[in-house]
Amino acid sequence: MIRIAIDCMGGDAGLPVTVPAALDFLRRYPDVQVLLVGLSEPIGALVAADAAAPRDRIEIVHADEVVTMDDPVEVALRRKKNSSMRLAALAVKDGQADACISAGNTGAWMAVSRYVLKTLDGIDRPAIATALPNRKGGGTTVLDLGANVDCTPEHLLQFAVMGAALVQCQTSGQRPSVGLLNIGEEAIKGNEVVKDAAELLRASPLNFYGNVEGNDIFKGTVDVVVCDGFVGNVVLKSVEGLASMLSGIIREEFHRGLLSKLAGLLASPVLGRLRTRVDNRRYNGAALLGLRGVVIKSHGSADVYAYGCALERAREAVANGLLARTAQQVAEIRRSLDAAGVLPAADARHDANGAEGGAVA
Repeated sequence: MIRIAIDCMGGDAGLPVTVPAALDFLRRYPDVQVLLVGLSEPIGALVAADAAAPRDRIEIVHADEVVTMDDPVEVALRRKKNSSMRLAALAVKDGQADACISAGNTGAWMAVSRYVLKTLDGIDRPAIATALPNRKGGGTTVLDLGANVDCTPEHLLQFAVMGAALVQCQTSGQRPSVGLLNIGEEAIKGNEVVKDAAELLRASPLNFYGNVEGNDIFKGTVDVVVCDGFVGNVVLKSVEGLASMLSGIIREEFHRGLLSKLAGLLASPVLGRLRTRVDNRRYNGAALLGLRGVVIKSHGSADVYAYGCALERAREAVANGLLARTAQQVAEIRRSLDAAGVLPAADARHDANGAEGGAVA
């Protein structure tokens, strides 16, 4: 059984989304158990109201504090020590769960999970990663999407290692290709951090493609695209806005008049596939990579369908051994780089298990 701890109180909607999504998820995946963490009475009432709920695979864990979307990181870390968010992460640390998930405050979730679980050896800062749809019909994994505003070249190298491990777990493919997001493909372009990161990536055993531009994400030019959290978060929000706009245009075209309705009817199979492809709910569920546990972040505005997709990401990560594979790849690549003398002698890791790395998502 795969055990997933769910922060039921997190997100814009909270219980009306998280609990129904969890119950539907359990019905679709009989190999999963869930820990529903939060206010036990309302959670219990929602479970009791569902006659088909598989109660033998449900455990309710009471938490009497809730981290709100507006809470500063310090409040989540220092003052709300019995929050549903923190207890979900502790369930992974204590071995009661294989993965944890929250749709709550991103900065707080990153800080709490990092404080509770710590980072893997060789990883300074965790990164947020998810797949964005590409023209090839699959997804391009992009990281960091908002955990770290300011990054060093070594951080970007670490993101590349973690992103490649994530894709390899999901696809069982060989050596995923990695691109470094830049303002042009030429090696002379970009700021000094990006240029230095490219040098590290070229010297690494990763399958480094080279610099890529923003449109390469959607072309599917590479399997993994690496950037700092500031740039990544701008990319993510732009994609979400574009997807919402396209879905709205498709809906409007069906209501413009008789001719448009007839044309829409003829084109409905194509439009339907397009709507599905650009539906960002399907890609909900970002992995917080680099921690000593499987941690998933759902979008705060997720509905039941989108939250279910995020739960699927958690299950896939556990089933495919993401944590062990990431740790192994990080160790192997660091040994290779150290032997080649690529990394600085004094590798700055003073913040490896310390303060929050500047979440912006």
